[in-house]
Amino acid sequence: VQLQASGGGLVQPGGSLRLSCAASVRLFNSYALAWFRQAPGREREFVVGYSWSGGRTYYADSVKGRFTFSRDDAKNTVYLQMNSLKPEDTAVYYCAVTQRLGVPGFPNEYDIWGQGTQVTVSS
Repeated sequence: VQLQASGGGLVQPGGSLRLSCAASVRLFNSYALAWFRQAPGREREFVVGYSWSGGRTYYADSVKGRFTFSRDDAKNTVYLQMNSLKPEDTAVYYCAVTQRLGVPGFPNEYDIWGQGTQVTVSS
């Protein structure tokens, strides 16, 4: 499996961006996918994750109500719609997959990573 993340950019506070993560193969029941982000000088943190086996989406508290995960299985692509962006959302965003059960919250539990896409929220 290979992942290709895209859609980052520069946006003003309060603005929106939609990130995409395209997989080279269809992701199905044996996989979970998550978006992580890493700001300069900080650890990589969990943003949102989805498990095809459980059919549930999990959000970090910091993005609940602002970010929305969606997927298009026909295109092997998932999306992260980010609204009401704040300067503290500035980070490199990564998508990653794992075949572990559930939706793990720690980066070391994910096996395959996309290359990351920069999101900068600034006026």
